[in-house]
Amino acid sequence: MSGSATRQAVRLERRGDIGIIIIDNPPINAGSLEVRHGLLKAVLSVDSDEELTGGLLIGAATMFMAGSDIREFGAPLKDPQLPSVIAAIEESTKPFVAAIAGAALGGGYELVLACDGRVASPDAVVGLPETTLGLIPGAGGTQRLPRLVGREKAVELICAGTRVPAIEAVKLGMIDAVAERDLESEALAFLAGLQSAKHKVSDKPIPECEPSSFADTKAQALSSGRHRPHIVAAINAVEQCGRLPFKEGLANERAAFQKLRMGREASALRHLFFAERKALKAAEAAASRANPIDVVAVIGGGTMGAGIAAALLGAGKSVIIVESTSDAAARALERVQKGLQRRVERGRLDPAQLGLFLPRLTVTTDARRVGEADAVIEAVFEDIRAKQQVFEALGSAARPGAVLLTNTSYLSVSEIAAFSGRSEDVAGMHFFSPADVMRLIEVVRHEGTSPHVTGAAFDLALTMGKLPILSKDSFGFIGNRLFGAYRRQCEFMLEEGALPHEIDSALEAFGFAMGPFAVADLSGLDISWRMRQATASLRKQTDRYVVIPDLLCEAGRFGRKTGAGYYLYPAAGGRGEVDPIVTDLIMKASSDAGRVRRSIPASDIVNRAMASMASEAAWIISEGVTHSPSDIDLVLTNGYGFPKHEGGVLFWARNQDRESLDAAFTTLAESHEHGFKVGPVTALLLDKAERAA
Repeated sequence: MSGSATRQAVRLERRGDIGIIIIDNPPINAGSLEVRHGLLKAVLSVDSDEELTGGLLIGAATMFMAGSDIREFGAPLKDPQLPSVIAAIEESTKPFVAAIAGAALGGGYELVLACDGRVASPDAVVGLPETTLGLIPGAGGTQRLPRLVGREKAVELICAGTRVPAIEAVKLGMIDAVAERDLESEALAFLAGLQSAKHKVSDKPIPECEPSSFADTKAQALSSGRHRPHIVAAINAVEQCGRLPFKEGLANERAAFQKLRMGREASALRHLFFAERKALKAAEAAASRANPIDVVAVIGGGTMGAGIAAALLGAGKSVIIVESTSDAAARALERVQKGLQRRVERGRLDPAQLGLFLPRLTVTTDARRVGEADAVIEAVFEDIRAKQQVFEALGSAARPGAVLLTNTSYLSVSEIAAFSGRSEDVAGMHFFSPADVMRLIEVVRHEGTSPHVTGAAFDLALTMGKLPILSKDSFGFIGNRLFGAYRRQCEFMLEEGALPHEIDSALEAFGFAMGPFAVADLSGLDISWRMRQATASLRKQTDRYVVIPDLLCEAGRFGRKTGAGYYLYPAAGGRGEVDPIVTDLIMKASSDAGRVRRSIPASDIVNRAMASMASEAAWIISEGVTHSPSDIDLVLTNGYGFPKHEGGVLFWARNQDRESLDAAFTTLAESHEHGFKVGPVTALLLDKAERAA
């Protein structure tokens, strides 16, 4: 416990002639400054003690070291830094062995690589996941790992940030042995087998690899990593391994690490890391109040319902899908089976597990089976009357105390809940499609939702391995409210002079996985069309409204599923092509609206799109829709393709100078023309709690 008078972060004990160095910095034994001080002192003590013949590094409890303390990464690192600890181990005349329980990741695995031997418990994982934080290994990982696994495998593992299970790691050569019974005693036996001899990884030759295969691996890593600077730096560092003197390779690696560490991209990814940690803590606290849920009924077995069912089966739940007809039930069963089989084919599911999942699945047309469930998730189409009818039936069909959840993406949860006659049992649980793949879930609490119901939704989400984010019941919740503001601004620019491919290209160059019009074509233009029709009465006559999306829908252009939307899709699954018909439609709509079209630079497209989301985010925060401001960035990056290396819209706004931000908001207000108010800018500023994080 850092700073504790009763616990040392690192302590040295003796087992005969062996010095046992114990890392004890819960919960994950992060390599903090105190840990580094303790490790260096202990290693030097073992080296200088004539009665000791070697050292064993081991973590307290069930953890070795799950990485460095990244809270230190935003400022200059204090000495001793990790390379100094590693150098002391390597330069010692005595051998050291790492006994790995739990995880040895990042700096933890680099510490392991400094040792003369590596023994792990069967359930341990090892790896160098620094690239997930916009970094590269900075304490020798790129110079030592290739000597164990080869340059090709090192590039693959480092660029993907792979966490490797112990059984696989021993096959690759990343560790030397897996303990069959007792980790400490078997690691001590391994140390004894070294007979006081050093076996430095830095002295090992690098396994040869076939040049063309290595080139393919590098190309794949660059493509998967979207040519981000840290991916390029990681590949360069691995390539230097063995081609430069070892110490020169270490120095170059460290310089690249330090440059990336202080860069904006790494700062953005750290922001998301801490935001997620904060969100998961809140979710776990809420989930602790939930009653056990073993059986879940899913109302509707369409694409979304089948995906939800597959995710629940993967979490060990028994699932009852309720459909309206026998044909629909048969199709639902087929969808779930195909979804699970796809996961097997992609290596996401062990084939042996498939035989365990399907016996827990029931697909039926008997609505009375709902009464067997501890929780019910409604997954019918996005129509408030249809959902209200389902909940009217659930009010009596579901057993007393059962949790009732609606998978709505923007409708009022309270208006749906009211029809159940037991509003306190109802919450929203907005899954993202495909539900068995996408990690984000918005848990929506209306004013009457019982805390144990919110907790149950969080518990289900966590059990499925999802990232649950709490939202107050508000039209569009967090994500679709933000995306709606973003889409409207892009439609304004469409009317003012830009074409769909120009807007998409600008935002994809910024880092979005897909531009807004490509996304619309993928999800189906008819979905948002129905929403606009359902809410037309709420729209003020003074609000600026772009008719182009409606005109496309009226022409039967609903996107990919109809072969035409904003783009033309001549081949199934192919990339959309610019369609002159759409260009003509946009030109006419602009003229009818009295717009004089003009060229809009890519930088203006990005700034206006970002300002629209930032303004809406400010309203969401000030209205208390989000539990934590940083949740906004988690929703965008995990559900809407917002580039993680940009950190989310709050991170973007907080890293603009005030003059530029105000200018962007002025342009935003001008684009709306009538009655629009920019969100309160002060709501976007970091609060004390977030600064402390």
